[in-house]
Amino acid sequence: MTLVPIVRKVRGAQRRLKEARMFAQAMRSSRHPILAHIIPTRRCNLSCAYCNEYDRVSPPVPTAEMLRRVDQLAGLGTTIITISGGEPLLHPELESIVRRIHDHRIIATVITNGYLLTPERIRSLNRARLHQLQISIDNVVPDDISKKSLKVLDQKLRWLASYAEFDISINAVAGSAMRNPEDVLTIAQRAASLGFTVTVGLLHNGSGQLAPLTEEVRIALDRVLALRKPTFSFVRYDRFQHNLARGLPTEWSCHAGSRYLYVCEDGLVHWCSQQRGYPGIPLERYSAADLEREYHTVKSCAPLCTINCVQKTAILDELREHPRETILRILSPPDSPMDPTQFPFLVRVFTWLFLGSRNRKWFSNLALRVLRLK
Repeated sequence: MTLVPIVRKVRGAQRRLKEARMFAQAMRSSRHPILAHIIPTRRCNLSCAYCNEYDRVSPPVPTAEMLRRVDQLAGLGTTIITISGGEPLLHPELESIVRRIHDHRIIATVITNGYLLTPERIRSLNRARLHQLQISIDNVVPDDISKKSLKVLDQKLRWLASYAEFDISINAVAGSAMRNPEDVLTIAQRAASLGFTVTVGLLHNGSGQLAPLTEEVRIALDRVLALRKPTFSFVRYDRFQHNLARGLPTEWSCHAGSRYLYVCEDGLVHWCSQQRGYPGIPLERYSAADLEREYHTVKSCAPLCTINCVQKTAILDELREHPRETILRILSPPDSPMDPTQFPFLVRVFTWLFLGSRNRKWFSNLALRVLRLK
């Protein structure tokens, strides 16, 4: 008998508490990064035709330097650090970086193509106290555009289901380059059957903007977005995907460079992976003044942006600044606003406690004390 399911549940409860702390900190203040991406290596073992974030030759960033960057991000108050690439599993001491993030009480996540996962590597990530691992899967059968395929990765997914003590998220990718639009639904259903969280990513061009979707892809995407989702989850908030699939802009405030940081392999801070060069300041010199400036900087690329990570951080700021309106948007179908009386019971309870009650300040202070933030 394996103890993995029991450990997964215990650590899962610890992760939910950590996520609650992250959420409370985001609601309390806008003066720290919510999420930062760090790149320990630009090298990748694959060469997907649409990707502009890899090469085949770059050496890994020295571990000591990566640990310094983690410490610097902790000093800025960062609450989530995601390690990506390139392919992060190619870094020889990835687990040391994950452990350093965990030791700062920061949420540690990894985005990988999954090819290098083995049972022992999964156990090693367990020991490092990884919070979440995400794999993007582009198709069911590999082709000349992408080898990140369900056929190739299904054994890796089964190993994750058997051995991982951390959360698993599968990003089913949709885009006009897909030869079989129904693949996105097949991938999502397989991930859900293994108990994994399912998200949807849209293929973008070199500037992070949407490549126009065909009608077949839009139909498949709508079917995935219609899958049942937990009430308290960012995967419910599909306003961006709904609009992008139809070529429509989304009005939102992008806070890249402030609430979201992309730190490249050279240690420079950029808005995101698709807008490298702005502001291009070394992390060691990045300050509260930089965070404040970039919070208010208008990004012309925002209306048709497909960078999901940046959008998720913006949702938290929308909740802090316009809680009632944002809750309504999160819970309502895209084209049909929901009556607040139809909200799920727990949502109505939390709304009453923190937004509608005369005692909301008392409840807020209590929550901060429970989460050890006050």
